[in-house]
Amino acid sequence: MRLFSGHSPILLVSRVALAFSWIYQGLVPKIVCRSPGEIRLLEPVVPVFQLACTLVEWMGYGELLFGVLLLVLQKRWVFHLNILLLLVLLAYVALVEPGMFTLPFNPLTLNVALIALSLVALIELKQEEKM
Repeated sequence: MRLFSGHSPILLVSRVALAFSWIYQGLVPKIVCRSPGEIRLLEPVVPVFQLACTLVEWMGYGELLFGVLLLVLQKRWVFHLNILLLLVLLAYVALVEPGMFTLPFNPLTLNVALIALSLVALIELKQEEKM
């Protein structure tokens, strides 16, 4: 498939893993299952329950789209944006629901791993640009 040809296996694995994470997090807890935890995270800024539900769904579609962008765009800025978004989401959770950081498989461990994958992808892209 042309989309994935000509790139290092490390870059491909990083891109697919990042895209999978965004697509899954957008689809499963926000669109398909509409997790109460996702809605609860919005309560401080969106106190109307139905509006929060709608916003969570739209956020899910945004995450799906971003996951696809991570797969198809060959640009460094996508990975920089990924790091920025993950840091913003991490800061938001720290302010709104800091107790989540004590749970297994919590936002801190997930986001740090995804940021690390983004850094790996950026390093690989830089190496490919030198060739």
